Amino acid sequence: MNGIEIIEPRWPVPRVHAAFTLRTGGVSAAPFDSLNLGAHVGDAPEAVEENRRRLRQRLRLPAEPVWLQQVHGVVVADLDGVGAPGVADAAVTRREGRVCVIQVADCIPVLLAARDGSVVAAAHAGWRGLVAGVLEATVRSLQVRGEELCAWLGPGIGVRHFEVGEEVRSAFVDGDPRAASAFAPNLQGRWQCDLAALARSRLSNLGVREIYGGDCCTYAAAGRFFSYRREGRCGRMAALIWLA
Repeated sequence: MNGIEIIEPRWPVPRVHAAFTLRTGGVSAAPFDSLNLGAHVGDAPEAVEENRRRLRQRLRLPAEPVWLQQVHGVVVADLDGVGAPGVADAAVTRREGRVCVIQVADCIPVLLAARDGSVVAAAHAGWRGLVAGVLEATVRSLQVRGEELCAWLGPGIGVRHFEVGEEVRSAFVDGDPRAASAFAPNLQGRWQCDLAALARSRLSNLGVREIYGGDCCTYAAAGRFFSYRREGRCGRMAALIWLA
């Protein structure tokens, strides 16, 4: 074992393998220390390549993960199709040996799996993606009723550390008044935003009842997680899911 630490979802789905990486066990230098998996953040390319190699070895992955160019949008890449997926903020597969991956450093990665293990997906759920409908697009791509899905929310920025303006709150509440419960006013006249609660609400609206995770804050644990809001320039962690 090469020292890479991971969090494994605890959920009742057969055939499905999933993991979330912490920031330790890699070779990148500060401020990307040490297991930076993002090739777009300014880290040395050879360090990212070695980190990804170590990740493949640690998880015994069946293939190289399909690294997406994430833009906080709603495009879902079908990894079973022909050609490179390119720009996308979610990925889906029904085949063994295809590895879905989402990179994060405060946004919430959402992993989804059919309860019978027939299809899996990963989605990048920051506030912009949530408002735009990335989870709705991902669930549609699975072609499985929400009641037949399990979801796992990986580590993301917690409500105590995620301060937003009125424009963010309005973007959610204008579309769904119930989203107001995920925002608490602070002394600066702004709002503390519960991103995990917003993701759970969106999933619940889609019929997903089995929702796990969502209880780790990336901002609050500097030794374990990268956090863009805390650090600015930093590395990226990864949430991966695949069938076996």
